[in-house]
Amino acid sequence: MPKIIGGSLEAHRRQVRAKVFDVLRTQLYERGFDAVTLAGVAAEAGLGRTAMYNHFPDKESLLVAFVEDEATRYVERLTEAVGAVDDPVAKLATFVRLQLRVLAEYHLPPGTALASALAPAAYRRISAHADPITDQLRDILAAGRRSGQLADEDPDILIPMITSALSTRSIIDVPPEQVESAIDAAVRFVLRAVGSSESR
Repeated sequence: MPKIIGGSLEAHRRQVRAKVFDVLRTQLYERGFDAVTLAGVAAEAGLGRTAMYNHFPDKESLLVAFVEDEATRYVERLTEAVGAVDDPVAKLATFVRLQLRVLAEYHLPPGTALASALAPAAYRRISAHADPITDQLRDILAAGRRSGQLADEDPDILIPMITSALSTRSIIDVPPEQVESAIDAAVRFVLRAVGSSESR
């Protein structure tokens, strides 16, 4: 019988998943999804193949679970950061900064793009994790409109324009010493785009 780590089955499960996700994160960004195997991840994480299959029946389920875990932790981080400020313009600046800083933290993995690597249903499941992020942006824009600090524009038009701008890696694909000034420029751009004259 495999040794239980963490004091309980639930704690054991969380610790195993955390260890597996750490290994997968490294392998994804070093090798790409195409080169990842369950056996390879299991070996590097110190798990037997059977134990690995008990947690993740195939490579796709491992990737979906990993992305869901990353997305959940990011939404928590974003919620805390945005919730720490009251002013809608400051909230929007915080939202933009964090989106770009997180984008700067991750390098694109080589190989097949995520959308191509997954079955449509699995990709839709992952994409659903963007909903809470979009909801936060919608709430910020609504608060800014109510306070008169942001333009009275249709959020269904503004939101995809903002999220498209913030997903463009070229903003942060600059030398490391220029990343913060690039993010500052992006914050000013988004604030101007939604009708704020304030600089954050």
